[in-house]
Amino acid sequence: MPTVLLIEDDPAVSEGLCLGLSRHGHRVEPAEDGERGLALLESLNPDLVLLDLMLPGIDGFEVCRRIRAAGSVPVIMLTARGDDFDVVGGLEAGADDYVVKPVRPRVLDARIRAVLRRHQAVGEQDQVRHGDLLVDRSALVVSKADTPVGLTPTELRLLLELSRVPGRVFSRQQLLELVWEHDFLGDSRLVDACVQRLRAKIEDVPADPVYIRTVRGFGYRFGPV
Repeated sequence: MPTVLLIEDDPAVSEGLCLGLSRHGHRVEPAEDGERGLALLESLNPDLVLLDLMLPGIDGFEVCRRIRAAGSVPVIMLTARGDDFDVVGGLEAGADDYVVKPVRPRVLDARIRAVLRRHQAVGEQDQVRHGDLLVDRSALVVSKADTPVGLTPTELRLLLELSRVPGRVFSRQQLLELVWEHDFLGDSRLVDACVQRLRAKIEDVPADPVYIRTVRGFGYRFGPV
């Protein structure tokens, strides 16, 4: 049974999500603010965090940054609006996915399970070196110049998909389907924000990338080729 830490200050929303997700087989532990959520993160060791962005005290953006600094637990952010500021800010803070409230528990359950599948991805047999970047597909470990690179499950899955066939161009929609398992016309901001975070970790000069290159008007490809 997956353990979900729900950080949500609205009692009615929190109660509804706890009840709905429990019926879908999740153990949900609620926290009413960021401080309580961060304290529970250490003691609970959840499989996933559901994080409301508009929290009293420490806001959801800062909570997400602290969660990401502490480890690689997946984060799905909850936002009351689909505004660019909320969505992009949350993704840049390190969220793996987002949903706009109100959301039906069965829809949220599907998103949670997709994120958890990425977190538990099955490796492949090879170690592949690209320049000074080593991708170990069996151990699910990435190192650069023999130094381990800390990636979130979503960042790792994105790198594995892009590097599977160097030189192949992936559209943003293809990457949404492969990495996020979104089988509808999804939000390309998920892809772009994750690419930015990944570049910051594996590129010498993120603004002039060698490994993850933009194909303007279409998507991304992995290099060098």
